[in-house]
Amino acid sequence: MFLSDPPASDLAEALYDEDRESDGYVMNATRLWCWRPDVLQAFFGVRSVLSDGSGLSRADQAVLSAATAAARSDSYCALAWGTRLARHVGPEAAAEVMNGSDEGLDPRAAVLAGWARQVAVDPGATTPADISRPHEAGLTDQQIFEATMLIAWRMAFTAVNAALAQPDAPLAEAAPAAVRAAVSYGRPPAGAHPAGAPPA
Repeated sequence: MFLSDPPASDLAEALYDEDRESDGYVMNATRLWCWRPDVLQAFFGVRSVLSDGSGLSRADQAVLSAATAAARSDSYCALAWGTRLARHVGPEAAAEVMNGSDEGLDPRAAVLAGWARQVAVDPGATTPADISRPHEAGLTDQQIFEATMLIAWRMAFTAVNAALAQPDAPLAEAAPAAVRAAVSYGRPPAGAHPAGAPPA
């Protein structure tokens, strides 16, 4: 990341431990956000409330997050969510989403990806006609609202990460080859660092 190490705190260390347990290392983004670990915790709390109570499936949420990150040219979230999306639609289709294409997606996922790109790039240009497409794909008004909130959340997260951090080398290495090749925009991954410790 581009800032110095944040001050040590019990909450920051707890968040680092969560990364170590889930990923085997402390992510650059976590270390960055631990300049205000209370904000990070609250920020993810909002996403959890929205995600856990949503009528959108995990696959729906993956395509929304991946398409938003790609539309914002954020390599960090694109690598993370391209990898997650690949578990639902396969690496090649996920790579197409990273390239701004809907090839390989079912109609519902394609509509969600298109909506994510539209909101991420120019939210003020949407029209009632644009809302008809999610409706035709079977999405309710509540699901469209939830999708839009998830896109907005991801936009905020990508803005901070893209401005102040690089993707982690292990994150890029864990991505499917097709996804990794498709994420040619944004910042390149940082150098490798030892597992279980904040990167240098």
